[in-house]
Amino acid sequence: MTAVVIDGNAIAEQLRKSIADELQVLRLSEVRPGLATVLIGESFDAQAYERHVKRLAESLDYRYVCERLPEDIELADVIATLGKLNADPRITGILVLHPLPPHIPEAEMNSAVDPLKDIEAVHPLNTGLLAQGRPRFLPSTPASCFYLLDHYADANGGGHESFYSGRTLVVVGRSNSVGKPAQMLGLQRNATVIACHSRTKPLEDYTRQADILIVAAGVRGIVDGAMVKEGVVAVDVGIHAVKDEQTGKTRMVGDLDFDSVAAKAEAITPVPGGVGPTTDVWLGGNALMAAAIAHQVEPRFGLFR
Repeated sequence: MTAVVIDGNAIAEQLRKSIADELQVLRLSEVRPGLATVLIGESFDAQAYERHVKRLAESLDYRYVCERLPEDIELADVIATLGKLNADPRITGILVLHPLPPHIPEAEMNSAVDPLKDIEAVHPLNTGLLAQGRPRFLPSTPASCFYLLDHYADANGGGHESFYSGRTLVVVGRSNSVGKPAQMLGLQRNATVIACHSRTKPLEDYTRQADILIVAAGVRGIVDGAMVKEGVVAVDVGIHAVKDEQTGKTRMVGDLDFDSVAAKAEAITPVPGGVGPTTDVWLGGNALMAAAIAHQVEPRFGLFR
């Protein structure tokens, strides 16, 4: 079987254009999104993602600010920074970048962001709304997984409305930001969801049941071709930098062993160029939704609900 490689770059560009079109309409009501990131410490990954978010905000003409805080900052000072952003009417969306320093508890950060500005839906109130099937915001990475799957289903017959019903969706990963929301979104689409993680033993007993597979374990190559069945539709959320010992060049790989899984899959997302580009743009869409909520303006479509 030759897998269809789902082009995340192309789909992300279509999504970005939809956001730009919606933004033009909202500007008639004097709505302009304002996006703030909070970066604690000097993490390479966090700094790289901050640059991605800044470029996206600038491309959409959003207001943008990054609060850069030292690694050894006290929790109370981080909470105070978030309080300042919560109170600023020019800021309509807030994103706390990860990883956090060990002494900064994630739960405290999640609870400190205004739920109406919590564009990654990590506040307990927004997480609860998602679990009940009536989300205010959809977390950008799991939402992007399903956006790519929906796009594939629509482009290859049948449509996404019936794509999940009666199929087994296996999610490998249990993080609050990706794995758990992906499980909820799968259930809301009438898939039969199996939840796994890096300590599931034997993992292959579950991944081989997958008609649709989302892998977000944060472990390079945790699933290979021997662990999936023919015709699986596979989405790879992982991203890992690998240095070629001969050339010295660095390339990015995912949680799937791409070549062996692609040999059996019906469709697969690549790394890079799969989930990542769509996730970045989806975040911009959530910031747009937050601005509309703040100004009590209803967007023309509910793409981001």
